[in-house]
Amino acid sequence: MRVLRRGDAGPDVAEIRSMLAALDLLPPANGSPQEHGAFDMAVEQAVRAFQQRRGLITDGIVGPATYRALRGSSYHLGSRPLAYLISAPVHGDDVFALQERLTELGFDAGRPDGVFGPQTEQALRTFQRDYGLVVDGICGGGTVRALRQLSPRARGGRPVFLREQEQVRRSGPRLRGKRIVIDPGHGGQDGGVEVGGLREADIAWDLARRLEGRMKATGMEALISRGPDHSPAEADRAAFANDAGADLFLSLHSDQNQSPYAQGVASFHYGTGNGTSSTVGELLAGFIQRELAARTGLLDCRAHPKTWEILRLTRCPAVRVEIGYLTNPDDRRRLSDPAFRDVVAEGILIAVKRLYLLGEGDQPTGTFTFADVLAYELAKAD
Repeated sequence: MRVLRRGDAGPDVAEIRSMLAALDLLPPANGSPQEHGAFDMAVEQAVRAFQQRRGLITDGIVGPATYRALRGSSYHLGSRPLAYLISAPVHGDDVFALQERLTELGFDAGRPDGVFGPQTEQALRTFQRDYGLVVDGICGGGTVRALRQLSPRARGGRPVFLREQEQVRRSGPRLRGKRIVIDPGHGGQDGGVEVGGLREADIAWDLARRLEGRMKATGMEALISRGPDHSPAEADRAAFANDAGADLFLSLHSDQNQSPYAQGVASFHYGTGNGTSSTVGELLAGFIQRELAARTGLLDCRAHPKTWEILRLTRCPAVRVEIGYLTNPDDRRRLSDPAFRDVVAEGILIAVKRLYLLGEGDQPTGTFTFADVLAYELAKAD
């Protein structure tokens, strides 16, 4: 589909208006046929409201991610058969509802992300087998009725995300052996934000290398998702982490804004905005925020749940960090300083260490050092 924004018109805009109206975000069009297909200010505001609700980039533009989410919102569990299709994965709110229902019943459908993948199919097949249904991996009318008739084994507490937390606890407090994928944003011909001779891709690459060195020194296995001259798609970066069996995924970026006054650091983890959130991702994003704000003096723009592909498609806990605004003179000056980037790399490493410590033997924010981490790791090795 073509990207739609304010000023566009036509049948595809009329479809967007219809979907927004069905969600009570836009009143039904009452004018000429031309007005029915006009992308005006009201439509843009409705799109922004929808994006905010769904954890998407709130830009008022209907691109592929927003369109897919809008289409998916029109489905409820039972409104269509659901199955795993490799060539054209099924998306929608009905898939999300299926995943949550299977999880409540004790079947591990993986992270509720609204995408019918192989783990959802396996959980569905197991459910069908255990309850005497036809084991075809298709969620049709009979399966939906059985899902609705059964009482859940677990409700609340986000069971799938509690498993994430338990995995962190079982893995122990040491960093040695942990596999981390570091994802420097953009790359190659895609420089990202470019201001005053600084390119976001180059800053992210430099930060990734500094973080990689520190992580390897602690005994961690640090992998970088791209080379200096490549810019994989977000889905490919997530697939790299999944194929590597990563324990954590860290995506490094810098931001921009039309206003030169916009500044600070923000972190993002997987979350739908309706209470479904990656527990470990949320914890790590919070640790990163607190460490970087305390160590660098950057404005704390807090941690936020989002459904971006880079967060949604990774099977391990994932965090994307926007470190400073290149459009802000002060942030740009700081990011251009290699010593500042060392401070950022150390802060992120300490945040990861805090995650695995789970509050045991911890120190106040901003006071834990790289030397402290190395000493801890060596002591535990002895």
